[in-house]
Amino acid sequence: MNKKQLFEQIKSKKSFLCVGLDPVLENIPPHLLDLEDPIFEFNKQIIDATADLCVAYKPNTAFYESRGLKGWESLLKTWAHIPKEIFSIADAKRGDIGNTSAMYADAFFNQEKSGMSFDSITVAPYMGKDSVSPFLKYEDKWVILLAATSNEGHHDFQLLETPEGKLYEEVIKVSSVWADSERMMYVVGATRGSEFANIRRLAPDSFLLVPGVGAQGGSLADVCEFGLNDHCGLLVNSARGIIYASNGKDFAEKAREEALKLQVEMQQILEKANLV
Repeated sequence: MNKKQLFEQIKSKKSFLCVGLDPVLENIPPHLLDLEDPIFEFNKQIIDATADLCVAYKPNTAFYESRGLKGWESLLKTWAHIPKEIFSIADAKRGDIGNTSAMYADAFFNQEKSGMSFDSITVAPYMGKDSVSPFLKYEDKWVILLAATSNEGHHDFQLLETPEGKLYEEVIKVSSVWADSERMMYVVGATRGSEFANIRRLAPDSFLLVPGVGAQGGSLADVCEFGLNDHCGLLVNSARGIIYASNGKDFAEKAREEALKLQVEMQQILEKANLV
């Protein structure tokens, strides 16, 4: 999926919502636990209930890898169930020396080898260009680099001052020559609202993947005030606030209600910005 196609979907659905598929077996509705693959069944019903309201799904691969072979099978089936017109993100946060990154790229992009072909993958840029470039060899795929995250320890490294500015600013500036805004996105936490104007100065045309709205306390209004650009340029992720809206048999219905609340708010924002 290219940037134009992604923006067309945003305009069509009047939404820039990304739903995080991060299921924990202990937290999913008990009535699913007797099924052969309760994780996949949970994801399937969430996807079926929200597909018309969101433009992206983001499984965090750790939630699947932690369950071994069963978890990997759940991830494969989840990827296959995501409608192909919806942007898919493997939230794997990979990044290693070149030949290892090449194997990671195959794992998430090469359907012939692995059974999956996500549209994008999150990548940690700490090891530099040669750890990122193997993912960019897949010409129709996106790399989403960690830039300014929302976790408590973000200040340990991301805010360190360099001769050219903060370290996260250097990540954006240096990586922008590895690929343009048609192939590269950045992760920017919703709790970093004060940084969005600065990030837009550094990456005016790039899409930003924004976790932290909802359960983590980030404000959608604050993100959009400085984060929107002329093609929206935002994928705002919500996971726990949607997928755990209920622990009963109505979990998918309640997930849809929470997704709809965000979609309605996003539609108002897009209309105010004359983007739809």
